[in-house]
Amino acid sequence: MERSLSMELVRVTEAAALSSARWMGRGKKMEADDAATSAMRDVFDTIPMKGTVVIGEGEMDEAPMLYIGEKLGTGYGPRVDVAVDPLEGTNIVASGGWNALAVLAVADHGNLLHAPDMYMDKIAVGPEAVGQIDINASVIDNLKAVAKAKNKDVEDVVATVLNRPRHEEIIQQLREAGARIKLIDDGDVAAAINTAFDQTGVDILFGSGGAPEGVISAVALKCLGGEIQGRLIPQNDEEITRCEGMGIDVKKVLRMEDLVRGDDAIFAATGVTDGELLRGVQFKGAHGETQSVVMRAKSGTVRFIDGRHSLDKKPNLVMK
Repeated sequence: MERSLSMELVRVTEAAALSSARWMGRGKKMEADDAATSAMRDVFDTIPMKGTVVIGEGEMDEAPMLYIGEKLGTGYGPRVDVAVDPLEGTNIVASGGWNALAVLAVADHGNLLHAPDMYMDKIAVGPEAVGQIDINASVIDNLKAVAKAKNKDVEDVVATVLNRPRHEEIIQQLREAGARIKLIDDGDVAAAINTAFDQTGVDILFGSGGAPEGVISAVALKCLGGEIQGRLIPQNDEEITRCEGMGIDVKKVLRMEDLVRGDDAIFAATGVTDGELLRGVQFKGAHGETQSVVMRAKSGTVRFIDGRHSLDKKPNLVMK
């Protein structure tokens, strides 16, 4: 992939963030998601690449744009797989909460797992604990492994978990172990990424969430030198059949090399609402301000980008 593609992709997440942030706290999650999706799609048309959506807003008959199989880009440049979540945290934006992001991930063609839209059990850590976790091991064993890798006591380890009834047992085991817990209402892509940045205070992610988000998280953690492991959790025979049709073994532990292959990938995200890692969109009269992160696996480069956008000169957020 062209290295200049990294900076081009930030324009995509910036546009999605600026559009969806207008809906913050207004209780309308679908309108926020539609705004992000439309803006992201418009800017993708200006990006010099031959992209195909492998993780998106759904199948062609479910989504008007950014559907699986849709072609993106100008048709010139590298041939890539694209995974998008125009608004990771629709409920977060609707309620004005923390850690909503506009995110995307890109890898060379054929290198991203075409994850079905179902639940995936996940465990994720940053670089210091790579190789020390095991999704098949107990919560306490993983806590001990991370504590040892990071030279901490188990009582000082911070685990983040989606606050869902299905995670009651994990939460109880974490409390019995004496670990500290950060419960989140939504946004497990942000939660997974946070494990790789010391300033967020998060050491490990436990629990189940969307499988597509698991692949996007894997791209980010590949760029950051972290690790995520996953296992699909089909809820019915139809989902099992779908996995079989895609050639995915539902019993297999999906590791980094299964989720994102090759030595190169790009991840970009822009904050929509404030979070531990990124500041949310701020509107200041005739301009809007954004904060983004973009990273590339091949070079290991991580860039934080503050943007100031003229809403008069670029009212539709697209400038070709």
